[in-house]
Amino acid sequence: MEKTDKKTDILRAAETLFAELGFEGTSTRQIAKESGANMAMINYYFGSKEGVFLEIMEDRICGFKSQLNQINDEQIPAKEKLLKVVEQYVTRIFSNITFHKMMHRELSLTQRPEMFGQIKDAMASNRMVIEKIIENGIAEGSFRNVDVRMSILTIMGTISMVAISPTKAEDNIDMNDEKQKEVLRKRLVAHLQDFIITHLTKPTK
Repeated sequence: MEKTDKKTDILRAAETLFAELGFEGTSTRQIAKESGANMAMINYYFGSKEGVFLEIMEDRICGFKSQLNQINDEQIPAKEKLLKVVEQYVTRIFSNITFHKMMHRELSLTQRPEMFGQIKDAMASNRMVIEKIIENGIAEGSFRNVDVRMSILTIMGTISMVAISPTKAEDNIDMNDEKQKEVLRKRLVAHLQDFIITHLTKPTK
């Protein structure tokens, strides 16, 4: 139990440091100090700083994949599934915007192609679940025959843009103020759900 808890401590400390300092600005020595672990323990569990980062990312991506699968398995219309996806994805991003910014920055770099290739593959797997929801909606006749990939990019790109540059959505917003952040989260969810309804819903004759 103690070893499992220490592994969790390492992951939590590393995520905080990565969010504050970035991947390059964080050292394994700092992770060890903040988690109360030693260097040997970090190497034993993760092999390297890259291994720590990769496990954090995979845990986040797999966590969202689990949510996606639960939504996809529900016996509800495709539109309702997609509305739920947006609600949950925005909420996940807004729960730790700083880390999302760091992740977005790191994934845009090409310094560690093998490591980030694994992350991108996992993210692509999540995207495929969302694509399936939209494709099923089209097949059922409830969605228009839209460009599925572009529709997903519009939704996910808007979420990332607001999370990374919130002042583009609202001037002088303080994202450290939980009330202001919650107002923006609800506004973003409402906007994207409205987009889904207007963009995807097939007109009734």
